[in-house]
Amino acid sequence: MMDWTDRHCRHFHRLLSRNARLYTEMVTAEAVLHGDRARLLGFDVGEHPLALQLGGSDPAKLGDAASVGEAMGYDEINLNVGCPSPRVQEGCFGAALMAEPMRVAACIAAMASRVSIPVTVKCRIGIDDQDSEADLTRFIETVSDAGCRLFIVHARKAWLDGLSPKENREVPPLDYARVYRLKVARPDLTIVINGGIETLDAAASHLEHVDGVMVGRAAYQTPFLLADVDRVLFGNDAPAPTRGDVLTRLVPYVREHLARGGRLNSVTRHILGLYHGQPRARVFRRYLSENGVGEGPGIDVLLDAIAIAEGRPRLAGDDTAEADVCAAE
Repeated sequence: MMDWTDRHCRHFHRLLSRNARLYTEMVTAEAVLHGDRARLLGFDVGEHPLALQLGGSDPAKLGDAASVGEAMGYDEINLNVGCPSPRVQEGCFGAALMAEPMRVAACIAAMASRVSIPVTVKCRIGIDDQDSEADLTRFIETVSDAGCRLFIVHARKAWLDGLSPKENREVPPLDYARVYRLKVARPDLTIVINGGIETLDAAASHLEHVDGVMVGRAAYQTPFLLADVDRVLFGNDAPAPTRGDVLTRLVPYVREHLARGGRLNSVTRHILGLYHGQPRARVFRRYLSENGVGEGPGIDVLLDAIAIAEGRPRLAGDDTAEADVCAAE
């Protein structure tokens, strides 16, 4: 989820679910070691439980980067061995590493030797012509022997030669049964399934066969599905938040972000799908997209958008002048 699940997105998602584990966008080991760590790795304490996803293929550098991640307070270090981006392939990491299980094992061993928190792997069921069940079994066995006990398995192979990253999320067929069989074969491992999961009902069905479910695009594009995660999947009896509740709780965070010189759109670009399927969804998205971009927009734009989406004037107590905004499409 590069360029998607940044700290603003994760803060928003945490307002929807207290229990779901959140993952950062993939950050390369080189960036962790030589980049702006506060910008790349900084997070709000309320984001826990939170995993740092790393990209790389050099065991020593990944070990150093994992150590940095643990020191900054992350709960898990995840090595991405599933991203099919050409840019990632050029750096010899991501899904290309599935062709080199011994190298992945060396990376995992180096990372695990430097941290006390879990070191996990996100992978595909195969790549290119190396996509047989035997290939996946060999990869999992080699990497688990190095100390990895949790695998997040995207149930599609990746075609590294011939398909774009977008096509690699849609064209290769999903094979959930192969992931189920992996769990049967390796009950000692924690197996999390990923790929094409769009509803909580589907997630619950998968949990009859595996230990966990990762939801990516659906959680971003239709984020309100996360509002029922705690009740449906974790057995929490607390009432789910409403969309209005979530945005009201987001406002103080946005105010602080703006006070530090941030742009409104850095946060609001992640909330555009919150009202998906609701009567005022289109006008909510349009209002934020047209009025929330650039250096000028302030908190008024978000407050107006909330009023539009909820079909009401500004709530009493808002600290800005009430605006005359259209609340209907």
